[in-house]
Amino acid sequence: MKIYKVIGLMSGTSLDGLDLAYCHIWETSKAWDFEIKQTHSISYDQEMQEKLKKSIFLPADELLQFHNSYGTWLGTQTKDFIKTHHLVVDFIASHGHTTHHQPQKGLTFQIGSGQHLANESATKVICDFRTNDVALGGQGAPLVPIGDQLFFGQYDFCLNLGGISNISFEKNGNRLAYDIGLANMILNHITQKIKLNYDKGGSLARTGKINQLMLDRLNDLEFYKLPFPKSIGFEWFVEEVAPIVETTSDTIENLLHTAIHHICDQITLQVKTQKNKTNGSIFVTGGGALNTFLMDCLQEKLGTETKVVSPSKTLIEFKEALVFALMGVLREEQKNNCLSSVTGAKRDSYGGVVYLPS
Repeated sequence: MKIYKVIGLMSGTSLDGLDLAYCHIWETSKAWDFEIKQTHSISYDQEMQEKLKKSIFLPADELLQFHNSYGTWLGTQTKDFIKTHHLVVDFIASHGHTTHHQPQKGLTFQIGSGQHLANESATKVICDFRTNDVALGGQGAPLVPIGDQLFFGQYDFCLNLGGISNISFEKNGNRLAYDIGLANMILNHITQKIKLNYDKGGSLARTGKINQLMLDRLNDLEFYKLPFPKSIGFEWFVEEVAPIVETTSDTIENLLHTAIHHICDQITLQVKTQKNKTNGSIFVTGGGALNTFLMDCLQEKLGTETKVVSPSKTLIEFKEALVFALMGVLREEQKNNCLSSVTGAKRDSYGGVVYLPS
């Protein structure tokens, strides 16, 4: 039995930082299994947050320069992680950071050059997991459902609350998944008005009240009426969501409180629509799972028939990095890691480009 020793790298749309997870991953005769052996998170400073947020507006030459320099930066962080913990690593599986995601135009781009990352870390790299699926007519997202299927299939629903909320589940023998809508992206956007990176535990949001006009405007967004497969990126937030927040005059507490009710309204609607039995469970990971007010609100809206389950803090925070490590393993074995039932592509495929250090 081969045990793959992989570092998964993840930088999400919430812009909070880089997650590194050193994982052992193996396949038995019955299933895939894993152990997260070591983790580390690196918070982005204000300068890096702004560069990543505004990278969508860069001209092509400057974007590609940032693509290369960010790849080198990823390599430096990973090299230090390896050295600090004396890790033996087969390869690095890197998500990069999404700057452009417009599958309807046939494009998706994650910065963090694989070659620069490989050279700086002196380690083999597998990255660029979305492009092939988009080339096959898919959304290139969400990708985490392959991990939900292979690692967490005992739950009726798997919900990830990063910058964006997405869900996956089995229906009629197929894994289905799609982006539901907002999560930490809107919450962090609101807290940054008072120079706060995030609302820890949802403590500010808990003290607020619903702004009904804002809630109605958010719930009425056109994206929620579209059929799946569907996915969103930062562009959608800038164009459709930010103007609603900016034109709502209210306290920070009320804005946060309203945003959380909106997030939970949309999740609850999808769970109740997709449920195929009376009782069920929903496995919640991502930074939003640490927002206790959001989790309380979600359980209240779902009712007692659906149990909200959150795992260890390590798995909550590093599940996505773990799944990209798995995607790298599947790419290495030339096994499918992108599911057409999820993305809408012409067929299942294995995404990822291999870079060797030079």
